[in-house]
Amino acid sequence: MSNSHSRKVLVIGRTGQVAQALAHAGAGRIVNVGRPDLDLRDAVSLFRAIERHAPDIVINAGGFTKVDQAEAEPDAALALNVDGPRALAVACARQDIPLVHLSTDCVFDGMLARPYRPEDPPAPLSAYGRSKLAGEWAVADAAAQHIIVRVSWVFSHLAGNFVRTMLTLAQSRETVTVVSDQIGCPTHAPALANALLAIADTACTIGFSGWGTYHLAGSGEIDRASFARHIFELSRQHGGPAASVKGVLTADFSTPARRPLNARLDMTRTMDMFGVTLPEWQAGMADAVPTLVRELEGG
Repeated sequence: MSNSHSRKVLVIGRTGQVAQALAHAGAGRIVNVGRPDLDLRDAVSLFRAIERHAPDIVINAGGFTKVDQAEAEPDAALALNVDGPRALAVACARQDIPLVHLSTDCVFDGMLARPYRPEDPPAPLSAYGRSKLAGEWAVADAAAQHIIVRVSWVFSHLAGNFVRTMLTLAQSRETVTVVSDQIGCPTHAPALANALLAIADTACTIGFSGWGTYHLAGSGEIDRASFARHIFELSRQHGGPAASVKGVLTADFSTPARRPLNARLDMTRTMDMFGVTLPEWQAGMADAVPTLVRELEGG
């Protein structure tokens, strides 16, 4: 059995925030592959990457992630979120390599009063959610050694996310309108990356049999509008842009894609199997916001 620090992890994706966070967290044993060398729409490129790099485990952090855009481009979402992961799972299964595949809280309709457990019945509201759910099924069907990890409200100083969007809007607006009735557990990408690597290491141990679906989200919960206010308060403290937040109900705020009102994910199964928990989301904000403020100001 290889030592955890010598285990080679192949990460599908280069530019997304989770892919970048994984590259930082696992420096030296992570290989990130993405376009143009690898394309989730090209099964041959997936097979070649796995043969060339011969990893101990694969983490799929790639895919179509623009929730609203998926409504207008459902075929593109299906190609990247279903067909690609299926081909990747087939390639992994042929080489007897475990696959960790990232999914989303958007597979649920958000109608439950409590945080969602992995075994709760999915009922996606959007084209994005449907594509991610179909991707879960495709991966589970094609690779026995799979771990599907649903994540939620991921943020960081890396790539595009809600925190960056809010700070960018505040550069040109005095007030931003944000929904106040969507509740979730914000998840700091670097903390998520560390947890994913811990899960990957456990999955590589001899005799591991905990294949299936798990949830990973930050500790603590908050609604979107309050989250935005927290972002601006921190930004103000660091001399960055800030705006006042006007809370509005989802029913009165039109977006192409419908999102679950309750995006909270229950981490109990993940803790029981892997001994993994994520820190309070506020800890990640203390890292992400000052870094983004410096970047936005050209520092």
